[in-house]
Amino acid sequence: MYKNIIFDLGGVVVDFNPREFLLERFYNEEIEQKVFELTFGSEEWLLLDAGKLSRAEGNALMLEKAKAAGCAFEVQSVLDDWARMLKTRRKTVEVIKRLKKMGFSIYYLSNIPQDVIDEIRQRDFWPLFDGGIASCEVKLTKPDPAIYKLLLEQYGLVPAETIFVDDHKPNTTAAFDLGITGIHYKGSASFIRALNTCGIPIKEHLLW
Repeated sequence: MYKNIIFDLGGVVVDFNPREFLLERFYNEEIEQKVFELTFGSEEWLLLDAGKLSRAEGNALMLEKAKAAGCAFEVQSVLDDWARMLKTRRKTVEVIKRLKKMGFSIYYLSNIPQDVIDEIRQRDFWPLFDGGIASCEVKLTKPDPAIYKLLLEQYGLVPAETIFVDDHKPNTTAAFDLGITGIHYKGSASFIRALNTCGIPIKEHLLW
């Protein structure tokens, strides 16, 4: 039944957990929330994902607001260091390798800034993808239905033959509304169980 599996990148193929990053950094809930709103939860971050700001422009705007809020030092430290979060999730990569061996076509669909996708494209797992869309390059972001439709049209994918994996439920819900099977990613173990539920016995072929 299924032929194609689409993966989100941040939070699925590479680590991206801003809340945890800020918790480990500040150990202060009030500061963590304030810095989150000025960085990862900001309008500027959304515009970076949408390809409407460069990294330099986005950082400058976030720092300007941080100065007005009295936490420029904290925000600067986050902007200097947040990319270290983006470690490859080797278990997910191993699942992708097994899926490829089983004959599935693998794609990506990610809300991601240009500098980040450029770096990730240099990693050893990148050739596993048959194609995909980065939000910054099409000026669209999930969960806008238009970005899903663009991916389907660009690669000739049939929704009923396609699974979409994302760590944010609104994004999988948007896929479901278009007839794509959505898997809400919560970790490698639950992901494998979800694939089995879809009739893809990945666990039988997987050696950790």
